[in-house]
Amino acid sequence: MIEQINAILPQTQCGQCGFKGCRPYAEAIAAEAADINQCPPGGEAGIEQLAKLLGFSVKPLNPEFGEHKPKQVAFIIEEDCIGCVKCIAACPVDAILGAAKFMHTVIASECTGCELCISPCPVDCIEMRYVEPFVETELDFFKTQQYAAAQLARKRYEAKNLRIEKENQEKAERAKQKRAALLGSKTV
Repeated sequence: MIEQINAILPQTQCGQCGFKGCRPYAEAIAAEAADINQCPPGGEAGIEQLAKLLGFSVKPLNPEFGEHKPKQVAFIIEEDCIGCVKCIAACPVDAILGAAKFMHTVIASECTGCELCISPCPVDCIEMRYVEPFVETELDFFKTQQYAAAQLARKRYEAKNLRIEKENQEKAERAKQKRAALLGSKTV
């Protein structure tokens, strides 16, 4: 059930629902610890899909969690970017490219519009820009461009989390080896 709920969510990983990403929110819905109307990016269409899946009544988006907005993507004003990499670290789907002290850019087709890159930017060079919405010609949500984009975003989010986990494990292993080398040199 969690996977089915997660598949309906927009995969923005924005946290507006009060959870740290779409999967934790899906888990909370499945455990009946969260309501189906807490996802502003999913909007009314997402609530309808969740209600249909779970056999609940459709209800309006809870305004406590925000309001539904048209699709947006982040845009970096290049001449103002100082290359601090704070936006790169904040992006849950690795949609920002750049390096320290070099200008960054957003891969618009990969950006979920979560807005998480805005607040860490020390020079306010990131703005959100509206994009043309997907033209949905299919009535079945699971055959739409929107669904495909959400699933790609989910895969990118999961890949980033795996990369970070692997980097942390490697860092811990290097620290362990360094400690062992230091302890070994003290006993000689």
